Amino acid sequence: MSQSVRLAILGATGAVGTEILELLIQRQFPLSSLKLLASSRSAGKTLTFGGETLEIEAVNENSFRDVDIVLASAGGSTSKAWAKTIVNSGATMIDNSSAFRMDAGVPLVVPEINPGSVASHRGIIANPNCTTILLGVAIWPLHQVQPLKRVVVSTYQSASGAGARAMEEVKNQARAILDGKNPPTESFPYPLAFNLFPHNTPINEAGYCEEEMKMVNETRKIFNEPDLKLSATCVRVPVLRAHSEAVNLEFARPFPVSLARELIQKAPGVQLVENWQKNYFPMPIDATGKDDVLVGRIRQDLSNENGLELWLCGDQIRKGAALNAVQIAELLVKKNLVRPRVVSL
Repeated sequence: MSQSVRLAILGATGAVGTEILELLIQRQFPLSSLKLLASSRSAGKTLTFGGETLEIEAVNENSFRDVDIVLASAGGSTSKAWAKTIVNSGATMIDNSSAFRMDAGVPLVVPEINPGSVASHRGIIANPNCTTILLGVAIWPLHQVQPLKRVVVSTYQSASGAGARAMEEVKNQARAILDGKNPPTESFPYPLAFNLFPHNTPINEAGYCEEEMKMVNETRKIFNEPDLKLSATCVRVPVLRAHSEAVNLEFARPFPVSLARELIQKAPGVQLVENWQKNYFPMPIDATGKDDVLVGRIRQDLSNENGLELWLCGDQIRKGAALNAVQIAELLVKKNLVRPRVVSL
């Protein structure tokens, strides 16, 4: 990467924002300048980056005038509020919220799956939902060889999906319960420590929650398979970081388990983790802090000769959010697409 980039992180103090800072250093992202933006509540605070102390600025109308790429991880309402300003300033926004994911004119990108989609951006590129990214990276190598007919997935989602405060809340809940006290609940509607519950996003008339429909609609868009049959059940579990998913895949004809393992081993962004003798397969503690999605326990579906089962774990904050966004930024630099084609909203 020869092009130097003027980068801004919107939502720099959050769990994803601080992870982005680490990744920029680790991946030697070509920065010419870095601006840390957040709400007025965080203005004046500092974060360390590469041995330097950077001050956080309150986002305002002039924040993006000298910026090429904005990595936005401050929530959907913030992304919507600043999108026009960002694009009209000439910058490209890589948005980690759900605000623009299903907009027809906004590419929804997982670099291991549809890197070419970034070429169609008009100032905004959307980062998919964390569970969608992890699922997609794991099953795309198989879909390329033999198209999927149906996907049934159950997720086991950690507290990190709700941010840094939620992770801290689970720790406080565990301490309270062990001390015989009532656990505090602020980030979640129910105690998550020593408990689990279906994902607490709004439920539609069909009985599916918003998180489950994100997986359905986003996977179809990323795969460019609008009719792909996919059903999801999303569950919050008392794990601090890294999501897990149990996945059932159906194809038009039998898919050899040996071929599936071979494809997973060769595919970018995934790592095969299987020790059948020790009953050792991907776990959240193994996936935490890792770039790759860990995949294992690949087996024939006993109920369907055309079916496969697999299990995966992936770091929600890393590949499920921060890393995917940084990889998109890297694609823009590599393809010389940093500046949007249309700079007017």
